[in-house]
Amino acid sequence: MQSQAVAHKHTLSTFVNSSSQTAAYLDIGSGPPLLLLHGFFGEKTCWLPLIELLQSQFRCISLDMLGFGESSKPQICYDVAVEVAFVRQVVEQLNIEPCCIIGHSFGGWVASAYSLKYPNSVSSLVLAAPAGIRDDSFCGQYDALRPLLWKTPVIDLALQLAQPFANLAGKTDKLEQISGWRRELMSQPVARSFLMSRMRPEDAVDTVEKEIHKLQIPTLVITGDSDETIPLWHCETYANEIPRAELAIIPNATHGLPQTQAQFMAKLIRKFWDN
Repeated sequence: MQSQAVAHKHTLSTFVNSSSQTAAYLDIGSGPPLLLLHGFFGEKTCWLPLIELLQSQFRCISLDMLGFGESSKPQICYDVAVEVAFVRQVVEQLNIEPCCIIGHSFGGWVASAYSLKYPNSVSSLVLAAPAGIRDDSFCGQYDALRPLLWKTPVIDLALQLAQPFANLAGKTDKLEQISGWRRELMSQPVARSFLMSRMRPEDAVDTVEKEIHKLQIPTLVITGDSDETIPLWHCETYANEIPRAELAIIPNATHGLPQTQAQFMAKLIRKFWDN
């Protein structure tokens, strides 16, 4: 089923897959297809700065993955396999295989897992600050987020009561940041489900570092040297384990590469494509 509406001055397309799930995506430009997969707290419009630079050369399809943006948000236990299955139905519905997949952060993890399962469906792979490498130090960070994941108004009340004390201690900005995380986690079923199921190191059962050496797909890994979210060694693991993968490090760049480094990314992607 196809329907169209105007969103962000671009054409928004949707279809309903065989699982009665709506997939929402932007389809902009013409040429070889690029499938763009956003990060953990992102959605399809995160890619607009990059799309503006690539649409004259490529057909850019920016997808809201399952549980994000305007795609369906079923109350299920989310994991990478669920997102891979969702992406698969999108690729089949749009008849775009083989295509180049560009994934940022969580989207890079999904892109890698998809490429491992459907190698003939992917012509090339661009991973921007990709997640998906096992790192037990992350689990300690998740522990601090645990109360923010509880579905109870008690947490919201506690944050409100803490406001005067935060003001006195000069910690207002920190409290606002924590409250912002709480709002994001409550509005993002994928984020909440994903973090709830990965509180311990042994829960990291679907990371891809042990499998990516099997990929025979041309791969470009892009990262920023000031990324505080995904450590450089994660990106180096992808570049070292995937045969003949290229690693590009953007100076003074943080984690939000699609929004802040679109010019750099476009240049790197064009060069990668030409080669």
